[in-house]
Amino acid sequence: MSGSNPVILILGAGPNIGQAVAKTFASKGYKVALASRSLKEADNTDGQLNITSDLSHPNDVVNAFAKVKEVLGIPSVVVYNAGSVTFTPNDDPFAVPLSAFDRDMHINTTSAFVAAQQAVLGFAQLPPSHDDAAKTFLFTGNILNITSLPSFISQGAGKSASAHIIMAAASAYKDRGYKFYYVDERKEDGTAKYRVDGEAHGKYFLELAEGETQGPWLQTFVKGVGYKDFGSLYRV
Repeated sequence: MSGSNPVILILGAGPNIGQAVAKTFASKGYKVALASRSLKEADNTDGQLNITSDLSHPNDVVNAFAKVKEVLGIPSVVVYNAGSVTFTPNDDPFAVPLSAFDRDMHINTTSAFVAAQQAVLGFAQLPPSHDDAAKTFLFTGNILNITSLPSFISQGAGKSASAHIIMAAASAYKDRGYKFYYVDERKEDGTAKYRVDGEAHGKYFLELAEGETQGPWLQTFVKGVGYKDFGSLYRV
């Protein structure tokens, strides 16, 4: 399955964003690797590598990168699309059990951190002159990095921590040509869009990957419009 085509690895390849991103990048000639608990490696095709991964275990991220490198090559685009939440009463966010909070943090942040580490190690090995080497890390975010929903405390804590990781990476690695983005689809008025559009994410992720330089690390976007800065709406 290996070859000259660029490779994308999607961690947390669910039926909405994950599959739509895979389809969009495949249409542009990318070899696609998908990692999630529900995927069956027996269903691999010439253009798609399935990796059974539990992202509550950070070592599964390392193993997924190793498998992709072995079979397809080094990914030049990495998407972290996994997320987890343990809901609590709105008036009692500390009702979340420690074990559940720990698991959610592993999925929302720790494994994302490991994925970003592994992505950077891979980007450094891609040929500098490789025209298709987008060297882009994309994190599927939401509004919880800048606003509070107490019943979502475990996801909000994870998204906030991961947003900081992406912000730091975007600054630190831009001179090497590596791009890092926290991507958050919004409604046109800047409020949260809870039913996000997978196809819109696929198109926007491709646009960000094809960009030559690092743009704003916080990519709030509207379907059919693109990037919009909703800074005036931020609140905590």
